[in-house]
Amino acid sequence: MKTARYATSRQKACQQCSVAKARCDRKERCCSRCAQRGLTCLYPHSTSTSAPSSTTSITSTSSASKPQSQSQLQSQTQTHHSHTHTTTPSHIPVFVDSSDPSPIPSFSRASGGSLPSPERDELSPPGVTQDPATPSVHPGFADHSPISFSAPAATRAEWPVAQSLDGPASVPEFFDFSNLDLICPITPEDISNRWLNAYIPIPGQSVKNYPPTVAAFIYRLLKSYTGMAVHGRGFPPFVHTAQLTAQGPNPQLSSCLSIIRICDKPLPGSENVTAEIMQREMNNLFEQRDTYDHLALLSAFQAYLMYTMVLYFRLSQGLSPFLRQAMMNLQELACVTARQGLMCVAEQQRTRPKWESWIIAEASRRTLFTMYLFDSVLSSEDGLPTFLGIELEGLPAVSSKTLWFAQSRRDWETAYNIYLAVWDEGLFRINELWPIPESLEESVVARRRQRVDSWLEDLDEFGTMLYAVTSCTHGE
Repeated sequence: MKTARYATSRQKACQQCSVAKARCDRKERCCSRCAQRGLTCLYPHSTSTSAPSSTTSITSTSSASKPQSQSQLQSQTQTHHSHTHTTTPSHIPVFVDSSDPSPIPSFSRASGGSLPSPERDELSPPGVTQDPATPSVHPGFADHSPISFSAPAATRAEWPVAQSLDGPASVPEFFDFSNLDLICPITPEDISNRWLNAYIPIPGQSVKNYPPTVAAFIYRLLKSYTGMAVHGRGFPPFVHTAQLTAQGPNPQLSSCLSIIRICDKPLPGSENVTAEIMQREMNNLFEQRDTYDHLALLSAFQAYLMYTMVLYFRLSQGLSPFLRQAMMNLQELACVTARQGLMCVAEQQRTRPKWESWIIAEASRRTLFTMYLFDSVLSSEDGLPTFLGIELEGLPAVSSKTLWFAQSRRDWETAYNIYLAVWDEGLFRINELWPIPESLEESVVARRRQRVDSWLEDLDEFGTMLYAVTSCTHGE
């Protein structure tokens, strides 16, 4: 039997860079691009089994007129099935029709997958279904959208795992965000009234004087959060993957992640039109805030925050009166979200909570911390003082990256048991990053620094950023 011309793949780049059509430096263990994005770096096999499925059809066609033995037929059948059920580099199991010469979607970008956008639905071929509940995973998944294929089979979101391309796909996790056991350990009304602090002094307020370098650092980091979503490189680190892989729909967040893609390479002069579209979406989110459940309310809060940051960082709406009103509405949404719960009851009791409850609580706290940082950016631009968020005292700080990026329920529960053993004296609180009172004894200060050291040992980039801001502002 004559071997096809390209039976052996000539691909040199890893699978992630190949799908994204990005340059790959082909490092031995993991290329720089995959290492930077936290992706699983896999290189193609050099055997003929890694050739495209079209190779199988060519081989079988060229030899159709010749008699074949039973072993040859079985070999071709096995080869056909091995290419029909494949696992993409985005960790999404798909069923690809071997007769389709181009099963990979044409909307692939640097993120390694396609993203929802207003023009995508119009350009999709007829008969192609799009599964709205198939987002990718952060950080292993580089975008947040369903991927459309020519094959009629459905796709399912899956946690990123280190596995070969020919290995079996792992079973995806399903999340149930009903019956969450959450509490609010702070006074949420103080959050909604925060914008008044600059005009009406409140007893106990402490002014935060950010050094210019720290203010610039916060500005650039928050701007990068909007950039990664606008350019389709993922979603900000205050959004948990499970929010987009839940069984029920999440229109607040998914619509936001689609709409802000308009800002990627916008047409000249279209900024005002784009801003009007986002402002309408923001008004709808705010008006419906009393109708949301836990997950929808958190998603609305996060979407409103992302819209506001896109207006400021991408559409130059910093001087717009709407942006000032949007910040007041954002703080009201934060208040309503906090009222529904910022902490698990089990966290307060030093036991292991339900995974879904912890996800909502942790994502809510991260979003709240991000809003406070963004508020300080706007206050600095307006020449207003920035105050320490004393109303957040007692809230747990950012949790470990092991918990945040857990790939399965079993992994998360195991990691949380270890987490409880490490923090047997109580969870690390956000106020432990604030200035150390002068009245504290040296032994207490030493113990506090030990807790900070333990907390720093297992942080993701969001927690590291938070520590950098507080440490450079308040000192150790």
